[in-house]
Amino acid sequence: MKRIQRAAGVIVGSAVGDALGGPFEFGPQGAFSARFPAPGAGDEMCGGGGWDPGEATDDTQMARGGLNLPDIFARFQRWAASEPKDIGLQTEDVLTNGMPWDLAAAIHFQVNQRAAGNGSLMRASTSAVHFAAAGQEATMDAARRIAALPHGDRAAWEGTAIFHELIRVTFEDADPLTALPDILAHVHPDHRGRYATVLAPDWHPDQATEFNGAVWPCLGSAVWALRTTSSFEDAIRAAIDLGGDTDTVAAVTGGLAGSYFGLDAIPARWTQPLHVPLPGFDGRVLHLADLLHLAHRLGG
Repeated sequence: MKRIQRAAGVIVGSAVGDALGGPFEFGPQGAFSARFPAPGAGDEMCGGGGWDPGEATDDTQMARGGLNLPDIFARFQRWAASEPKDIGLQTEDVLTNGMPWDLAAAIHFQVNQRAAGNGSLMRASTSAVHFAAAGQEATMDAARRIAALPHGDRAAWEGTAIFHELIRVTFEDADPLTALPDILAHVHPDHRGRYATVLAPDWHPDQATEFNGAVWPCLGSAVWALRTTSSFEDAIRAAIDLGGDTDTVAAVTGGLAGSYFGLDAIPARWTQPLHVPLPGFDGRVLHLADLLHLAHRLGG
């Protein structure tokens, strides 16, 4: 499969998962399949919970490529100041506490001692595509540095590094699931064991010890959804049916499954209504054509 097919799959797939999962956030398990019992029947881009049909949440709105860290942080701040529909409590505090870009997350972590949310994963689709060509060490390092802007807990950095590398591996036409043992060998020793647990072939999201708003079960759930299904649509359905933080889990799943199966595997009925508002950026809204252009620019 052409690399650009996979790059577009990551970016569009992540946004699609986000938009599909948003209306079911914090709902019970099985809610998606209960509402849409027949796969492929249509109307799944239903909106709800404050979201219009096909509207992506903060998970996609915050995605950024490149490694100009002060610029990324400034863009995050501009977005946060524009009263977006949804913003995580930790992210809001880091972006509005008045601290400089290189201290804000670290100070938040020192005060709260908890910063292992899955927000670093949810916005990693574009950076994963952008840095894939740079190789394993470079893409994992970039993931850690970008994740550290709003997240002071190294657990979030390492989870994002794993996601970046999973995307890079698929771009090489290799099996990301087979590559997991090697990827884990490059994870910081303090966090390797916890990720090895949630990424193991026999792990199930029901075994999670934290809510899937945390970085470990979120990534583990996305990998589980990819491992236990055989299509993009089924992977997204499985992810949303887990309940909880459905938009983020489905966004991460969509990035992985989009890279694995490619853009053509994403149903057109899901991509056509897709739109990504960008609060703080003069009313700009990204549609499918814009996301495809972004994928070409980042992954070409």
